[in-house]
Amino acid sequence: MKKIIVALAFLALPGLSFASAAGYPLMKAPIDLHNQASLQKGAKLFVNYCMGCHSLEYQRYNRMARDIGLTDEEVRNNLIFTGAKVGDTMKNAMPKAAAKQWFGVTPPDLTVIARSRGVDYLYTYLQTFYKDPTRPFGVNNAVFPNAGMPHVLWQLQGMQEPVFTQHEDAAGTEVKTLTGFKLTQPGSMSPPEFKEAMADLTNFLAYVGEPIKLERQRIGIWVLLFLALATVVFYLLKKEYWKDVH
Repeated sequence: MKKIIVALAFLALPGLSFASAAGYPLMKAPIDLHNQASLQKGAKLFVNYCMGCHSLEYQRYNRMARDIGLTDEEVRNNLIFTGAKVGDTMKNAMPKAAAKQWFGVTPPDLTVIARSRGVDYLYTYLQTFYKDPTRPFGVNNAVFPNAGMPHVLWQLQGMQEPVFTQHEDAAGTEVKTLTGFKLTQPGSMSPPEFKEAMADLTNFLAYVGEPIKLERQRIGIWVLLFLALATVVFYLLKKEYWKDVH
């Protein structure tokens, strides 16, 4: 019985939001896979700002087009900037060996990042880069301390500085905790606009992690209804077969 409970717990892990490695509180990601406008904007953000380093090797352009309400022609004209065909997977051209030399680690494929890390983690991570002159790219992250990734979205968000508060821990030692940020260099988007854009990007990555999710849920409802009806039929059959015995 214990083994069954442990197995069920592991099966539930993809849907959980992992806690921040630094203890920074995670923000709730407003995921809505029915919102095709949001998914389209998220796809645009990904190919323009993320795909230079990160790939989606298990997602095809034409499958994405069908699911988020675009035609193959729209994808070809607006979301493919290489010689890739609309039926290809969403790979980038960055050499992995060179990427490791440049960044210290090879940028990971993000096809299932929303399932492995959780959407709340991604949503918060994208919004919590801050100035840190001690880091190679001059920025750090509240959710993933000492991340090797530069703040590629800084032109949209601007640059922000961390706000720390000091307090004593249980041992009486003075500690400094990151509690927020102060925008010191505005970007092309206002803070509410950037927050909405990151919601779109997170929404898109949530879709990519399980493109069949909406279809699975739709079919699942009919399966449950069938099982409920079948249960009634089987119960009545059981009563009929066993009426002479009981």
